[in-house]
Amino acid sequence: MSTQDFYASLPVLTHFLDLANPRCYADAPADWYVLITDVVGSTQAITQGKYKEVNLLGASSIIAAVNAVAPFELPFVFGGDGASFLVPPAYFHAAREALLKVRQIAQQSFGMELRVGAVTVAAAATQYPLKVAKFQLTPTYCQASFIGGGMTYATDLIKAEAVYQVTQATSVGKADLSGLECRWQDLPSRHGQTLSLIVSVMPSAQRVNEQVYREVLQQIQQICGTAADYHPVDITKLKLSFNARRLSAELKARSRPGWWHRAIYLLKMLAENLLGACLMRQQITAGDVNWGGYKEAVCAASDYQKIDDVLRMVISSSPQQTVRLVQYLERRLKAGQLTYGIHISDRALMTCLILDRRDRHFHLIDGADGGYALAAKMLKAQLHQKAQNWQTYATLAKRRQRLRSRHPEIVVQDQSEGARP
Repeated sequence: MSTQDFYASLPVLTHFLDLANPRCYADAPADWYVLITDVVGSTQAITQGKYKEVNLLGASSIIAAVNAVAPFELPFVFGGDGASFLVPPAYFHAAREALLKVRQIAQQSFGMELRVGAVTVAAAATQYPLKVAKFQLTPTYCQASFIGGGMTYATDLIKAEAVYQVTQATSVGKADLSGLECRWQDLPSRHGQTLSLIVSVMPSAQRVNEQVYREVLQQIQQICGTAADYHPVDITKLKLSFNARRLSAELKARSRPGWWHRAIYLLKMLAENLLGACLMRQQITAGDVNWGGYKEAVCAASDYQKIDDVLRMVISSSPQQTVRLVQYLERRLKAGQLTYGIHISDRALMTCLILDRRDRHFHLIDGADGGYALAAKMLKAQLHQKAQNWQTYATLAKRRQRLRSRHPEIVVQDQSEGARP
């Protein structure tokens, strides 16, 4: 029996909090594949000021794979410096080839290495379940969500084992990046700061993910207000860019080699931006697109919050709100309930994937100057520290146990007892 219709047949969730509920998810089919991409050395590239390029390569992975399997609805999640996909067997080859061609673009146009890897769901599920749900952002676009740990395990497996990595495309041609656009100016925070936040529930926590994520989201609302208050896209500040340097990432990715072709593509972008700005200002409907409401549609179709084994959010906050949020997360960290990573900027980035400008477009959000990539670095450091603490605790516990067995008359007291990591 074919499992190809698995994702299309999933019930659609309309409340974001439902994504924290494991009962709203279904097990991914064992014969499907996990495909991942990530920019190798993304942290170093970001420190060199190449955060836009890193971001664009992650987005390029998505549009290339989506175009390669169209009109099939492909579940994916954007991670800032890469992306994760679930692909059925019938579309695996086409999606993998598309990603490998993006890998060529990364090398040739940006001088970066894009890791591409694949593993079966069955292999990932031997250690952790891989469960999937879909959340409706707009009437025509649903966002995939993953829980259970299987997607994270598959990603770690691909990064650690060369046997799961693929490097060479078997077909000729260039990746189809039609619909990839990076033309908006950076989005300044309406409250002064833009937070890229990743929250992960500790396996040792005595509470289920649903409780912890629900409490985090409720605390964010208590501190920062409603979703409309902390949404990183402020339509009053949403402006198209006419700066050639800011448009250079899309230019390098999509134009043909040679200064002449790039000059033509740049002029095309500038002309399209000018036309779009005029249509939006005049609130004109043209080409079946309501340009007067286009900015609102962009805001609604932005992936600023999602769950993929962790809670990821890009939100706007004031410095005072940030302090209160970090204090709350630190308390939960010390209580052993969660770990987190956070990166603070003053603006966000938006990369657009336009399948149909009228009603099938979605917009990938990340914090500027490093965003999710640097938040993930902080999260990994916390997890490493927790692992070391557990190892130290286990070692001390074994030593105390040996001492007690040899000298039962001695009462061994230790400050670490009763205070597990």
